[in-house]
Amino acid sequence: MTKQQSAIHKVLVANRGEIALRVIRGAKAMGCLTVAVYSDADSQAPYVLLADEAYHIGPSPSSESYLQVQKLLDVAKLSGASAIHPGYGFVSENADFAQRVIDAGLTWVGPPPSAIRAMGSKTESRQHMVNAGVPVVPGTTTPLESVAEALKLAESMGYPVMLKAAAGGGGKGMREVHNSDDLPEAFERARSEALASFGDGDVYIEKRIIRPRHVEVQVLADQHGTVVHLFERDCSIQRRHQKVIEEAPCPVIEANTRIEMANIAVQAAKAVDYEGAGTVEFLLGADGSFYFLEMNTRLQVEHPITEMITGIDLVQAQLRVAAGEPLWFTQEQLKVHGHAIECRIYAESPFEGWRPSPGPLAHYQEPSGPWVRVDAGVRSGGEVSVYYDPMISKLIVWGATRNDAIGRLREALKSYEILGIETTIPFFLAILKDEQFLNADYDTGFLSVEKMKALEEKLEVPIENWPALMAFAQYQKSSQPQKDLPSQQPMSRWKWSFR
Repeated sequence: MTKQQSAIHKVLVANRGEIALRVIRGAKAMGCLTVAVYSDADSQAPYVLLADEAYHIGPSPSSESYLQVQKLLDVAKLSGASAIHPGYGFVSENADFAQRVIDAGLTWVGPPPSAIRAMGSKTESRQHMVNAGVPVVPGTTTPLESVAEALKLAESMGYPVMLKAAAGGGGKGMREVHNSDDLPEAFERARSEALASFGDGDVYIEKRIIRPRHVEVQVLADQHGTVVHLFERDCSIQRRHQKVIEEAPCPVIEANTRIEMANIAVQAAKAVDYEGAGTVEFLLGADGSFYFLEMNTRLQVEHPITEMITGIDLVQAQLRVAAGEPLWFTQEQLKVHGHAIECRIYAESPFEGWRPSPGPLAHYQEPSGPWVRVDAGVRSGGEVSVYYDPMISKLIVWGATRNDAIGRLREALKSYEILGIETTIPFFLAILKDEQFLNADYDTGFLSVEKMKALEEKLEVPIENWPALMAFAQYQKSSQPQKDLPSQQPMSRWKWSFR
């Protein structure tokens, strides 16, 4: 990567929604001018209105707008931007785009293209980690050639096994296999899904770790050879291999394991000459053993909980590192302060197979209060588009202890006001009453069919009554005269009492 030695004066944010808003706010706080890009669907989005400049780049489908790398480069030139921040998703892990940004004389706010390539392929990254002495889940470091090869390897390592897309992520092209009879079909399905999702049908095989936790370590590296870790996050509560709740630090990890895992994450980053913010992901076994899973060469959705427990603004850190500044703190100066939890608020119906529920937001109001943070990409009167991920916002809370954070999270969830669409808020409130979660006794298989049924029974309000209840809550809040309404208690108190 070309070393940058001057401050970034104007940054183009090559993304949308809540992460674009987050990056714009971080850049503005540094005195940096900001440039937004938007599709037809996002013309009135909050991030577009906040940016200093905004440019239309195409129709609503991301393939015709946010993934059009030449359009992004054209806007950078037209606007006079000196840097491009990719956020996460879309072009954030596109090594070819990163190289084109650098070749255009712009600052790429991310790791070197070589590091993106090294970690972009799951098989190649595993080989890098093996070479660096990092423990990896037993499996292959090259794509499978045939079903016969997969059957032979599965037999040698023992079932269950996982088939995974070599170029994948987010659960796409992934299949869990428990016996040889099921493997041929799973192999073909994994290859087909991988090809459709990533344009690459290669899959590899690895041993399925029983009841693992998904624990990841945040790393930050400058251009001068310094790499630090900002401790770990537990991201084990997932649906379809996608995270829904994250917390930091991991509530069950032993002190010695924490230190060893963090040191290995730093070792992994150094092995690929990493720069900027990245995440090294591990599977943590019940016996305390852990294995490298993958490295995400970008900012993560769950980065706010790390910011909450460390006090480090990761977006500003990315910008400062990209400008060539050395890290302004040492590993010894970093400490864990309290506990943070994040919920991803989606326009989805969890108890109907996570059915998406996009549409207009007739009314939207976020919770607030001490140690409550909301990263949102929507506003009241806006819309959750059918064209993109149905995330409404991320709710992040901090507490001096895990119990304090859980209590604050519960009250914050109850303070949301959302009309017009279904959301995952009732689901999260049910989780916060679950004894397994309260005792931190969970793993990546937590959200089983049986658990989802149990959680549905814990709903404070039957899910079919939720839209009507929220509508009535907003009616009572806005109607006049207030004294004639049945209750004068705040919405956050009384709206949960109906059955």
